[in-house]
Amino acid sequence: MAQLMTPASSSSTTVSTSPEPSTPARPSALIDGVYTIPLKVFGDTRGFFFETFRRSWVPGSREMVQGNCSFSTAGVLRGLHYHLKQADLWNVPIGQVRAVLYDFRQSSPTRGAAEIVELGEANRVALYIPKGVAHGFLALRESYMTYLVDEYYDNSDELGILWNDPALGVDWGLGGDEGPASSIVPSLSDRDRQNLPISEIAPGRRPP
Repeated sequence: MAQLMTPASSSSTTVSTSPEPSTPARPSALIDGVYTIPLKVFGDTRGFFFETFRRSWVPGSREMVQGNCSFSTAGVLRGLHYHLKQADLWNVPIGQVRAVLYDFRQSSPTRGAAEIVELGEANRVALYIPKGVAHGFLALRESYMTYLVDEYYDNSDELGILWNDPALGVDWGLGGDEGPASSIVPSLSDRDRQNLPISEIAPGRRPP
């Protein structure tokens, strides 16, 4: 079962990867190569400001070459998506989303691990997602996301896993008695509804 990772949470499972001392990036304790980067916010009654990216923040990462943004109303669920060529860096300046990650890399030391990270105004972090790690999010309220990628858009590299496949071991927090997602009925695109469960994804469509 995926674990919810917030600034106050921890896990007994550790990954050996460590960030360089000069970077604020925190390596995931669950999925190799995933990082969260705390963002320092400066604000007053007029609004706020924070840096969203520095090239030096993510150890070993490639140059980010394209920036995108998405807007989601409350209850929108996007994913799970994964790429064979592309890494992502997510940031949620406005709103709150529940990001879900699944390590789909066949050669990864953390293959099959899942993780949940809250992003947005209640947890100011950026999230680095390496290629081969499936990712999606549930908008807990109206949310605006920006994300950088290290490959230009390639439709052939837009792949997916069915969001509620039991093999993921993920609890999105839907339908429970409490919590911000308990009363949400997720809204998905036609594309995401048609994603296959892991058992039906051909070997050639899986990340190495």
